[in-house]
Amino acid sequence: MQYDNFIDQLIDLAIAEDIGDGDHSSLSCIPIDATGGVQLMMKQEGVIAGLSVAERIYSRIDKDIKIEFFRKDGEFLSSGDIAFKAYGRIHSLLQAERIVLNVIQRMSGIATQTREFVKQCEGTKAKVLDTRKTTPGMRVLDKLAVALGGGVNHRMGLFDMIMLKDNHIDFAGGIENAIRKAQEYLAHSGKKLDIEVETRSLADVDEVLRVGGVRRIMLDNFSIEDTRRAVRLIAGRFETESSGGITIQTIRDYALCGVDYISVGAITHQIRSIDMNLKKIH
Repeated sequence: MQYDNFIDQLIDLAIAEDIGDGDHSSLSCIPIDATGGVQLMMKQEGVIAGLSVAERIYSRIDKDIKIEFFRKDGEFLSSGDIAFKAYGRIHSLLQAERIVLNVIQRMSGIATQTREFVKQCEGTKAKVLDTRKTTPGMRVLDKLAVALGGGVNHRMGLFDMIMLKDNHIDFAGGIENAIRKAQEYLAHSGKKLDIEVETRSLADVDEVLRVGGVRRIMLDNFSIEDTRRAVRLIAGRFETESSGGITIQTIRDYALCGVDYISVGAITHQIRSIDMNLKKIH
């Protein structure tokens, strides 16, 4: 799994945050060596996401916990479906319970919402992208959930792509200056990074086309008609990406304009977790 170190650090923080100096509820009423089992059951339909992370959580808390999976990450589940059963020391199962649920419920919410946006783009070439609008520290899980929902991950952070957004362009003194400086930076540093440029008007698009040397042009807050015009202007010379306030109601209209990508911040920062429970196996 990519970015394993981020995931392990997040799990360690979650364990420290939740367990502290001990699960005193379990310690007070359940024998330390008692064993049992729990099962994860869906309480509403949705795309399940985070099972692989749950396995890591259980292992981090107690390597002796055994898990039996019945479904896979990315599958669409119905209410009442059982995703997995876990067996081991009851103390360990209870310590992991809320962490596992928090992760899977959130990731499943993101994956489910992503799937809805992806469906709206069926029959077009547009791919749904995530953004950096994620919960701090949770980005790697948010982006994994997007991929499981059928979306495509944009950059992970500021380090794996040069994206010249409005503030970069304004502070650099304009589109041409920003692009030229980025190209010089890459030449001097030896880094091999794609350059994407945000445009705010058709005039901006014309300027990027004149300067060249980029991978993708972002069409930020363009109307549908201006998006169509921009796609015709760019005509396959560079990749295109629509962005800015695109909703489930409008995404198909943008996809039909012929853009390559549509970035949607809402799939990670405006989500509803999928309801499920983790109960004792009777």
